[in-house]
Amino acid sequence: MTTALPDVYESITTDVGVYAPQHDSHLLVEALQCTGVAEGRNVLDVGTGSGVLAVAAAQLGAARVTAFDICPRAVQCSQTNAAAAGVDVDVRRGSLSDALACGPFDVVVSNPPYVPVAPIAASHSAVTGPSWAWDAGSDGRLILDPLCAAAPRLLAPGGTILVVQSEFADVYATVDALQAGGLAAEVVLWQWVPFGPVLSARAKWLENTGQLRPGRREELLAVVRADKR
Repeated sequence: MTTALPDVYESITTDVGVYAPQHDSHLLVEALQCTGVAEGRNVLDVGTGSGVLAVAAAQLGAARVTAFDICPRAVQCSQTNAAAAGVDVDVRRGSLSDALACGPFDVVVSNPPYVPVAPIAASHSAVTGPSWAWDAGSDGRLILDPLCAAAPRLLAPGGTILVVQSEFADVYATVDALQAGGLAAEVVLWQWVPFGPVLSARAKWLENTGQLRPGRREELLAVVRADKR
């Protein structure tokens, strides 16, 4: 039986320059709830943004929640949202390396940047917002690869990592990378969602590079789970 989750989104607001919860955030919150991995455990949220995942973990009964983000606006936003939700989250400004120094953790959750971006300035979209919250190199794996490599060190024995990403960043490359680190990894959730403004602006580039079937304007999101034995 899964723990009942209050409406986490009621208390979540975002500032300019902070990634607002979208389909990927919702899917990862769903994974947290249906797996029940957060209850009574020490949870880390890497790249917390608005703090929605950290707040959800706390509401689902985590014993302790730590959240990191490199953006000072995101740190402030997450702190505000945790306070509004009435939960205790230790939000810190820092990178993956800083999170590693505070580990290990029982559970790690992450909604990292994973959108491929063309390696030419002309490809940059006119979409306003924190591009660092989604741009992840030409293959979408600029952050995913270091995160997968760090996962065995981030996790305590018996620990679990949940990562959400798009098909365009190669879901099974994430599974393979986590397995290469000695973790048992699999995809636990899939969801088709319509393109948002960022992918809509990059659709022609994705088509031209063979990453997207001409005319398709939806993507497949996935949550990958990996467990440390």
